[in-house]
Amino acid sequence: MTKILILGASIYQVPLIRAAKRMGLYTIVSSIPGDYPGFRLADKAWEINTTDREAILAAAQAEGIDGICTTGTDVAVSTIGYVCGHMGLPGISERAALMATDKADMKEAFRRGDVSTANFYRAYSLADVETAAQKIGFPVVVKRVDSSGSRGITIVHDPRGLEDAYREAAANTRRPYVIVEKMLGGVEIGVDGVIQNGKLAFFAPHEKFLYRSGRTTIPAGHGLPYHGSEQVQREIGVQMDRAVKALGLDNCSFNADVLVDGETVSVLEMGGRTGATCIPELISTYYGIDFYEKILQNALGIPLDFTPQVEACPCMAKLLMSPVDGVITGIDEDGLAAVRRVCTELVLDFPVGHPVEAMQNGTTRIGHVVAPASCEEELDALMSRVYRCILVDGRPLEELWNEQKI
Repeated sequence: MTKILILGASIYQVPLIRAAKRMGLYTIVSSIPGDYPGFRLADKAWEINTTDREAILAAAQAEGIDGICTTGTDVAVSTIGYVCGHMGLPGISERAALMATDKADMKEAFRRGDVSTANFYRAYSLADVETAAQKIGFPVVVKRVDSSGSRGITIVHDPRGLEDAYREAAANTRRPYVIVEKMLGGVEIGVDGVIQNGKLAFFAPHEKFLYRSGRTTIPAGHGLPYHGSEQVQREIGVQMDRAVKALGLDNCSFNADVLVDGETVSVLEMGGRTGATCIPELISTYYGIDFYEKILQNALGIPLDFTPQVEACPCMAKLLMSPVDGVITGIDEDGLAAVRRVCTELVLDFPVGHPVEAMQNGTTRIGHVVAPASCEEELDALMSRVYRCILVDGRPLEELWNEQKI
């Protein structure tokens, strides 16, 4: 039986695990110990940290796996490259994985590869951050180099904010440096795609929706299709090809954050895995393909076909989040059932009695909604109906969100 190893067992890996089971693969998952839903779905579970590449490699060799992959997280990508290299499996190389999970190395590769990107500096201290900001000019963005989901990223508009931004970025990083880059203007979009056998087999630009939280922004959701001009669409393809080659990505998915300002396309960063925030669900809906199956097929070296299987219909998705810490005290199942009838997918991550965290980053989600929609306002109307059905500490989330907007 074909064996696939999926790194991670959280909400973001659950759809990938389910796809592997649908495909008849013997599905093994690995994650740190915890009450992760993927453990219950897999054929076999290892309680191994996905960043412990030696332990993962030893287990993978013992099992004789045929492929290894993940989705929605950067922390496991370098381990995937390490295992693929040592076992001769299809997938991202260790060198490319390391570059794609360190934003400073990534940006330097972009510079060498003639990728359009923001001016930046690597900074080892607060003094370096201050010098970099002075050279670049405000506003700047101070970032952890080894994070995803908008963690450790702060927009700074004047020198007074640099120290806090640096402390926040440096507090949890495993690297001795952070990155300072120019904050560019324009509209931020996402681009997800797949590379197989050295070729850009597929890519899909998509609209990006953001939550605003303090001094940073959090990905809230996405929409297809992207409505950029033909010239912008072509330029996105050019920049994706350059970025993929600059990082040496191959036989893997990618997720990129891109800024479009007029006809100028700038690549902020690119990861060697598919994005979170319902991107695979949207691609699957819009093109009529199972994108999670494509991720698995790529990891197993199976030739990919991205021919659309349905007539494209605009669709959008957003994460469900809470503006406050609290506990889910009630769920109106009848109300949710009515919304489900007009949605492609409506998922709640937690039952009544489960605590929720105030929105901080992409990991503090409490569910998601995917639906046919031609504009964000249509999707937001459905989101309001869902929020009306969820009580946190006895109050509908819709009320709590409305208070935040006052």
